[in-house]
Amino acid sequence: MVFQLSHFWLIFLNILTWIIIHLGISYACTKIPLSSFNRNNWLYRIKKCERQGKLYLHFFKIKSWKNMIPDGAKLFRGGFPKKNLESCDSRYLNKFMLETCRGELTHWLQILPAGIFFLWNVWWSGLIMIAYALIANIPCILLQRYNRARLIRVIDANKNPD
Repeated sequence: MVFQLSHFWLIFLNILTWIIIHLGISYACTKIPLSSFNRNNWLYRIKKCERQGKLYLHFFKIKSWKNMIPDGAKLFRGGFPKKNLESCDSRYLNKFMLETCRGELTHWLQILPAGIFFLWNVWWSGLIMIAYALIANIPCILLQRYNRARLIRVIDANKNPD
């Protein structure tokens, strides 16, 4: 801990910092061109262990909690809503799939600054901030990966109708 604050100011600073992290990183990621994302990139590629998204259904039981995750698309003008599938058009599906890459990147980046909370919190409170970062972002990452796996299956099936 670099400096000490009263309990009120610690709580205030923690909340304010998380709001700035969440909104700042979300806004910055909306400015990344969609053309920068590629489903075959090492970060976004669906791995064999994910079994085309079935891992999220069976192990993580994603259908039981996915509707509780808020869609942040409304926070910024031009945000892409991902709560519901609005079209089966291939361009829309491809854009949706790339938006899941953007969403996943956003949530990974929101975890990274958690260590700064050790500057003004005691060590155990810093650990709580890291736990918060993981609890707030990992479910969103899982949901982005689940949706991407499903979208890729549909996109690929439309390319190769047999």
